[in-house]
Amino acid sequence: MEATIGFGSTLALFAAMAVLAAVPSVSVLAVSARAATFGFGHGALTTAGIVLGDLIFVLLAVFGLALLAEALGPAFAWVKYAAGAYLLWLGFVIWRTRKRKAELGSEFLASRLSSFMTGLLITLGDQKAVLFYLGFLPAFLDLSALGPADIGIIVGVTVVAVGGVKLGYAGAAAHAGRMFGGRVVASMNVLAALVVWSAGLWLILRP
Repeated sequence: MEATIGFGSTLALFAAMAVLAAVPSVSVLAVSARAATFGFGHGALTTAGIVLGDLIFVLLAVFGLALLAEALGPAFAWVKYAAGAYLLWLGFVIWRTRKRKAELGSEFLASRLSSFMTGLLITLGDQKAVLFYLGFLPAFLDLSALGPADIGIIVGVTVVAVGGVKLGYAGAAAHAGRMFGGRVVASMNVLAALVVWSAGLWLILRP
């Protein structure tokens, strides 16, 4: 089945999603803090978690499952609280690493998993995201006329636009982390921990 989404609509959707992804937010702070502290790979894994969360919400919007998200409102609230608590714990981990590099082995592997889960939980913790996409996507697409090819295009645009922008932040933060050493790196890790703690508290306390 041929796609009904034209090149112009695809380009407009890509530009809009890229701009929205570039706006400073909790997800941008998480990617930057993770990359500055542990390197680009961890920023990339955090980005992957964010993109997966966005894809879940995009598909919910495309398939008209907003009622399901509304029915799971309390569950989404618990996800938000869990994400906030996890970020508070992550901030503590970053604080502890302010005077040493992350260790290899099982602790390193666990930290890689935590990077991915940080991005995913931050995104899923925003129960309003699916409603945002329900209002955002119809501005560019006729959701009632979408076929498999169109959905594939939307998924691809989401991955490239959101993922590309977040990876840009990760690269910049990782480069800044490599440029400095000693006490400067310790100060950056303290700042990263404060940023992650702030993100966690924001998720927990916001209405």
